Amino acid sequence: MAESVEAALENRRHLIVEAGTGTGKTLAYLVPLIRSGRRAVISTGTKNLQEQLFYKDIPFLRKLFPELRVTLMKGRQNYLCRQKLYDLEQQPVLNGMEEVEQYPKLREWEANSKTGDRAELGWLPDSSNLWAHVDARRETCTGQKCAQFERCFITWMHQQAAESDLIIVNHHLFFADLALRQNDFAGLLPDYAALVFDEAHEMEDVATQYFGAEVSNYRVEELARDTETTLRLKGLQSPEVLAAVGDLRRRADLFFELFPATEGRTNFDNRESFLEVHRGAYSALGNALLLLETEFGRLREHPEEVHNLARRAAEVRATFELVLEGREGNLVYWWERRGRGVFLQATPIDVSGLLRARLFEQVETIILTSATLAVGGTFDFLKRRLGIENAKEAILDSHFDYANQAMLYTPIHLPDPRDASFGLRAAEEVVQLLKVTRGRAFVLFTSYVQMRDVYERVRPRVRYPLLIQGSMPRTELLDRFRKTPHAVLFGTSSFWQGVDVQGEQLSGVFIDRLPFAVPSDPVTAARIRQINEEGGNAFTDYQVPQAVIILKQGFGRLIRSETDRGILAILDHRMVRKPYGRVFLESLPPYRITNRLDDVKTFMRE
Repeated sequence: MAESVEAALENRRHLIVEAGTGTGKTLAYLVPLIRSGRRAVISTGTKNLQEQLFYKDIPFLRKLFPELRVTLMKGRQNYLCRQKLYDLEQQPVLNGMEEVEQYPKLREWEANSKTGDRAELGWLPDSSNLWAHVDARRETCTGQKCAQFERCFITWMHQQAAESDLIIVNHHLFFADLALRQNDFAGLLPDYAALVFDEAHEMEDVATQYFGAEVSNYRVEELARDTETTLRLKGLQSPEVLAAVGDLRRRADLFFELFPATEGRTNFDNRESFLEVHRGAYSALGNALLLLETEFGRLREHPEEVHNLARRAAEVRATFELVLEGREGNLVYWWERRGRGVFLQATPIDVSGLLRARLFEQVETIILTSATLAVGGTFDFLKRRLGIENAKEAILDSHFDYANQAMLYTPIHLPDPRDASFGLRAAEEVVQLLKVTRGRAFVLFTSYVQMRDVYERVRPRVRYPLLIQGSMPRTELLDRFRKTPHAVLFGTSSFWQGVDVQGEQLSGVFIDRLPFAVPSDPVTAARIRQINEEGGNAFTDYQVPQAVIILKQGFGRLIRSETDRGILAILDHRMVRKPYGRVFLESLPPYRITNRLDDVKTFMRE
């Protein structure tokens, strides 16, 4: 892999390389990048992988390359804003004893921190409201006009990045930067000559988020709250602005109440009829945003924070217009209710053209790598979805002995997963499998409803400690699983990837069904429709390949080292009974395969 990366850098070409877990992908691209002498950006799937690179791999390589300069960059909300912290001291807006006690500890940390990175604050809970008052979000940043600009942690980070050989980011930060550049804003990242996407199978999903548009009741409320806080902190007296904020809140409440209380995502293809009926409420909300923007302009004093608020009011108004009145053919319009939040969305159906023009045709060398990129032995699906036209390709075999380390069990006696009796029968099968593995398993699902159903059926029938997603934070759940002998973890999509549990503590990964995306989901439905209208076959060209990559990720939780052994089970007989099941089997490592539970028992005894 290192030789392939080096050749791609020398020839200024793109490279796609699938390399299995434990093959040393990070060193395989880091060493050639360093040797090339060209500034490179490395984008990872998660902050955890970012930190592993920066705190583990880079110190190791500095022994060989002592002059190496590296910067770790996260999203701005991860960093402290010094000016906000100082403003709080002069005009307290703290709530409750907890925040009052946390503030002096935050001041002490700020005086000594080199990075301002929240990750250094082990004592600050994830749920802290105090951090929201002091983080360095772009929306509230006054840039060079800020009194703390020269001492700003964001300024320091950018200066370090400009002087670095390697810059380590995550996909969300990278595509936020790319989207800013698309809108002619200054980018977050300095110029670079090479780019690595680690966990590149996530690129399309993350790019889709940042090339679309979203507006919500939370975003409107955040604008209202920030306006009130800014007036208070800056000592600005304006009954007119406060009245406009009150009017905005009332208009927003009336508008968002028009959306049904049903949880989930809903296609918004009835926007025209929606506006015919509710034009009054929509116009009143737009006028309230315009009034707030106007009142900002009438203030006698115009600190930079006020200019920011006026810009944000205009941006929110423009986003409402795009989502409710836009006619862009490559966008699908939809809305979602999550708890008390209502989110209106305009999402690209196909990001391949955007990525081709703004990324692959602009950067000399891009390396895409992951343990799960190929489908049926080719990268055709990935290249279509990401707009890659010219790239060298490599699929590198893992050094794991999958045939002896893992058995894939496909019970063919279970009903179709869409059958009403499936939950009962799947629970019975999970109970039998847990007896074989003696707990020590992930039981993974494609939906929360199915997870809870099977969990409740299994719980009274096994003696092993059962953990379920949602009962505690994800990191705490994983920590509890690792430390509890014979534990079983029931989870959904967030446990299909980015989870590493080595050793016999994880001896089984059981998956309820092939992970096809829900075809009624607005974005999935739009992509299916587009592919079919263009003469393709959406099922074989999109739905099956996408499910293959997700399944490979889920199964990839089991074998993480040369000594790991265990059982993989897919409780969906379509894997062996449907013609397309062959694509799944051909894309997976060479596991030993059986449809007999007795074979599973024998394998585990061995």
